[in-house]
Amino acid sequence: MQENQSHSEMLASATGKMVVETEEFAGSSRLHPNGKPKGDFRDSLRKIPDFRNFLSVVLGLSTPPLIVWLAVSFSHPLIWVIAIVGMALAQNRLFIFHHEAAHRLLFSNRKINDLIGIRLIGLITFGSGSHGYRIGHIKHHRDEFGPDEPDFILYSFYPISKRSMRRKLLRDISGISAFRIIKPRFKKLKQSRRLRLTASFLFGQIVVASLFWIFCGLAMYVFLWLIPWACIYQLLNRIRAISEHGGMTQSLDRRETTHYVKQNRLAAFFIVPFNVGYHLAHHVDMLVPSKNLPLLNKALLEDGYISSNQTWSNYRTLWKALVN
Repeated sequence: MQENQSHSEMLASATGKMVVETEEFAGSSRLHPNGKPKGDFRDSLRKIPDFRNFLSVVLGLSTPPLIVWLAVSFSHPLIWVIAIVGMALAQNRLFIFHHEAAHRLLFSNRKINDLIGIRLIGLITFGSGSHGYRIGHIKHHRDEFGPDEPDFILYSFYPISKRSMRRKLLRDISGISAFRIIKPRFKKLKQSRRLRLTASFLFGQIVVASLFWIFCGLAMYVFLWLIPWACIYQLLNRIRAISEHGGMTQSLDRRETTHYVKQNRLAAFFIVPFNVGYHLAHHVDMLVPSKNLPLLNKALLEDGYISSNQTWSNYRTLWKALVN
């Protein structure tokens, strides 16, 4: 991409090649023309399931220690491979809780939502425990591919060549992508805010590393926490991200900014747990908790907002289209 291009020039050259033609949606008894739910239907969808989310968070936070225990107790090369992949999947789930909390949908009590989802989970999952992610993510929702889109490059230029995709995936599994994410945290540290956020990030990882050191040794922090995040999670994150917005473009019509992929249990287990795969529904109304996204998605399909030509039958089909 050429330097000093205007935003409109970047949109024209780097986005939109995966957008399919959409028919105007006039709305329905339960949906507005932009797909947002109406009235009582909207209110029922936006109700946060506190107890269910509590159980999910407890399970999510319990999974990493369980994986470590299994790996240490049944020390075997195959178990170690499974543990490393399993830890990355667990980290992915924790980050999705952080994402839910960023939308203030994890718990209806805002203080509890922020304490658990932002301060705790956001801190241990290689973040700073601040609201930085929430601020950037809301910019993404307000105007996908807009001038303030934090992940414009991540979603752009698709479809790409097989060679280009191989390079991207190699960067992910080799840890290069993770290094590029971490590196900016150690720049401009003379600025008090950046120094504070970096110190918070380091504190979070020191706490996690200390727990590993106490219970099973510091080396386990590297093998069962750092490597899964730096290599496997980055791969999962890219695959999920391009499945959500790869090759789409800026538009008031969310059907032109976000893909819709039919969900299945295999994808839900490995890539898009907790209904995060219903991403078009999520962008239609970002105030609907993940538990209720299937209900909104069902309405979008039944009422004609999502048509068959906008539907990817599975992730594999979409990935093939993203690579030419």
